[in-house]
Amino acid sequence: MDLTAQIPDFNYGGLSERRHATRFPVKEEVRYKVLNGKGPSFTGTGQTLNIGSGGILFTTEGKLPIGRMVEISVNWPARLGGDCALKFVATGRVIRADDSTAVMRIERYEFRTRGAAAGQAKA
Repeated sequence: MDLTAQIPDFNYGGLSERRHATRFPVKEEVRYKVLNGKGPSFTGTGQTLNIGSGGILFTTEGKLPIGRMVEISVNWPARLGGDCALKFVATGRVIRADDSTAVMRIERYEFRTRGAAAGQAKA
């Protein structure tokens, strides 16, 4: 089954198509933190628009600085073993941005389990 044939070509925020890997239209809440480099650190929230093996397109509260490292955290829609809620955490560089969206190239990532404090209490 070829899933790539079922995914329409997405163009968000006027960003031109430059990707080489397939991205999937995953829309989940994202929390981001622009890491301290030569400027101040700051945080914000948004929504993922699509995710691929090389990067993530997400909405932002303002324009993120291109070239800066950012850490994102996304509540993952799938559950480990059907029961355990997961969080996708990634760091990478902002490679494109406008006033309301940004593209981050993934450099490192991991899946973490979400606890009851994240709103996932067990029954």
